[in-house]
Amino acid sequence: MQKQQLITELQSQGLRLLDPTVGAAGRQGGAGPSDHKAVTIDGTTVMVPIYTDTASQSAYVAAPDGQGTAQLLRAEQAIATLEFPPQPKFYSLTTADGIPYSKIALLHSRDVLATTVLQTCRRYRDAATACQFCAIEKSLEGDRTLARKTPTQLAEVAEAAVRLDGVTQMVMTTGTPNTRDRGAAYLAECAQAVKASVNLPIQAQCEPPDDFAWFARLHAAGVDSLGMHLEVVDPAVRARIMPGKAEVPVAYYFQAFEAAVRVFGWGQVSTYLLAGLGDSLETLVNACDRLIQVGVYPFVVPFVPISETPLAHHPAPSQAFMQALYQQVGALLKQAGMTSAAMRAGCGKCGACSALSTFET
Repeated sequence: MQKQQLITELQSQGLRLLDPTVGAAGRQGGAGPSDHKAVTIDGTTVMVPIYTDTASQSAYVAAPDGQGTAQLLRAEQAIATLEFPPQPKFYSLTTADGIPYSKIALLHSRDVLATTVLQTCRRYRDAATACQFCAIEKSLEGDRTLARKTPTQLAEVAEAAVRLDGVTQMVMTTGTPNTRDRGAAYLAECAQAVKASVNLPIQAQCEPPDDFAWFARLHAAGVDSLGMHLEVVDPAVRARIMPGKAEVPVAYYFQAFEAAVRVFGWGQVSTYLLAGLGDSLETLVNACDRLIQVGVYPFVVPFVPISETPLAHHPAPSQAFMQALYQQVGALLKQAGMTSAAMRAGCGKCGACSALSTFET
């Protein structure tokens, strides 16, 4: 089986681990990627679901071989060797006031530092507005993170992650506060503190602010690339799956995308698209085409049903659907000359939650 197909299948079906303790700890709940674990296949590190209902029934099993690696089995036949990035060294450290660094930021994939600067969202606690796939406050309820990470804390952890674990980029996302800037002001403050401490490329992620002047302010604060996530495209699906966020129309997102590209540059703005929530293949491909034309990288990922959310039992998209989607979007990216590798920072550059980058060339 080709690596491209194998990664696509693993991210759709998930993986059963005979020893969940091998390698760096997986992630349960919280902001995405959730219920995943980092796995390296033939030199490529990807995030694979392991704590979901779908993963518990996966045909793929990881069996440790006693050598720090595992054999990937399907129908009891070994088809690949898996490696697991080790637990990062910075996880063993605490702040002066005793807060574990792992409550402030986490390692994603092999070399990406990620944090949710505000772990609450104005829509989360109201069923009439909450995104049905979101588990942003689950890790907060489980005392695995902080509601608000301070700029000083983030700078301290980022410096240690670069020094001890060779982290090469940082992703800062946020729950949406009840402010017109949608969290951009606090992201700018956090980015400025990190850049004053360590030279680390940063992507900030938030909803489109009411004032697009925030894009220039974020860039001036040290943010290298920007993520604004559509997740779903079809208005009817958006209204059903993410009723509060759907009040911000797709048309407004595109206005924000165009304004952000003028600040950050072509290919330095990205958006998440969650395949498998109801958007058709044609809808997703057309949206990606339009995004690429305005200079936005469409980071297409398979929807992963997260435990303890309204969509916990929603099926993941099939491997065939994802393969077709990746092929068509990959062709559009290739035609435009847009690549994830050219991004300065962000989920698209990391690429671990999607197989899309393997279809770019």
